[in-house]
Amino acid sequence: MEIDPGSVIPPGENTPWDSIKIPNFRLFLLSNIFFTLAGRALAVVIGFQIYSLTHKAISLGVLGLVEAIPALMLVLYGGHLSDRIERRRILLVTTAVSVLCGALFVYFSTDAQKFGVNSLYALIFAIGIARGFADPARTAFEAQIIPRQFMVNASAWSGSVWMVCAIIGPALGGLSYGYLGPVWTYSFIAAGFLFSWLTIFSIPSHPLKFVPKEESVLKSISEGVKFVFNHEILLSSMCLDLFAVLFGGATALFPIFAADILKVGPQGLGLMAAAPAAGSLAALVWAMKRPPKQHAGMSLLLSVAGFGVSMIVFGLSKSFVLSLISLVFSGAFDGVSVVVRRSIIRLMSPDHMRGRVASVGWIFIGSSNEIGAFESGLIASMIGAVPAVWAGGIVTLLVVAIVYKKTPNLRTLRLE
Repeated sequence: MEIDPGSVIPPGENTPWDSIKIPNFRLFLLSNIFFTLAGRALAVVIGFQIYSLTHKAISLGVLGLVEAIPALMLVLYGGHLSDRIERRRILLVTTAVSVLCGALFVYFSTDAQKFGVNSLYALIFAIGIARGFADPARTAFEAQIIPRQFMVNASAWSGSVWMVCAIIGPALGGLSYGYLGPVWTYSFIAAGFLFSWLTIFSIPSHPLKFVPKEESVLKSISEGVKFVFNHEILLSSMCLDLFAVLFGGATALFPIFAADILKVGPQGLGLMAAAPAAGSLAALVWAMKRPPKQHAGMSLLLSVAGFGVSMIVFGLSKSFVLSLISLVFSGAFDGVSVVVRRSIIRLMSPDHMRGRVASVGWIFIGSSNEIGAFESGLIASMIGAVPAVWAGGIVTLLVVAIVYKKTPNLRTLRLE
């Protein structure tokens, strides 16, 4: 079998820079930087613009659903395609859709009142469709260009880069919108998507080594779902993430804590929103140097348990400083969890099923984020924000205990 020189690491001792030494991964990471900066900036800018046009809170809720619904509905089919079509080609097409939508945002923003909010929703819907195909292809393509022994290191790098861009992107988008207006801001966003496309284009073609036999789409998708549900480690790691975010996450309730409980206003809200990201970034940087390989399973279980404890402390805290510290720790524990879970999905998935397995993972992630925000608001409306948060943390600990007892293979998992 011919070895792709762009995916081969130069000889030498293992270092935190192992995966960065791989030329194709450097290009892939650079593409993710451009795409994430543009995408996170877009999330902030489009929300502000739509609210400025409507002055209705419900319009922001609709905005989230407009992108999430097509993405979640199509992601399983996207996984099916990424196991049959060259993944790089899928990324080129879906990123091109983002470039086109970015250009149309520029055009529509020249007279937003004339084109109306529905035109903006339509573009977000199109991006959601592209995301349904891009998410599983991106996960599978990364695993395709990284040697297995450096997968954990690559996961730490990918997670760190995403986290940095998720912090910088919204800030740049907001500043640009405030000082330069929507037209220039959307121009920068479109340029970011374009640079991402050009970087993916620079990566050599990576044909699939094995194309599954011809079968119906439904059967193909069901095979991916069955593989995950019959794989103890994959399923348990995905369930840990799903239930931890579904019950333990409190991001949607931050405004209530900032305004009514901690009484720190919008400035404090900004710090609360940034605290988990800061913790995650610190953990991801640490994971580059000391990847959690030897005791990966226990690291995952303990990190999710730590996340639950952090949220209990946050829910009960009356001190803003203690609340920030607990949120930083929640992000740090989540950062460790991200590295292990990303590595498990990439290492435990056979190459010919990576797209479908990744698509199931994205269903878990999307469900936990979107439904988790709804669950937080619903429970808080019934029993109050404080009980909703600390009770969610307790449920997270119960989930960890159940998974620990039921999945012995996860407890002893090593990723060396």
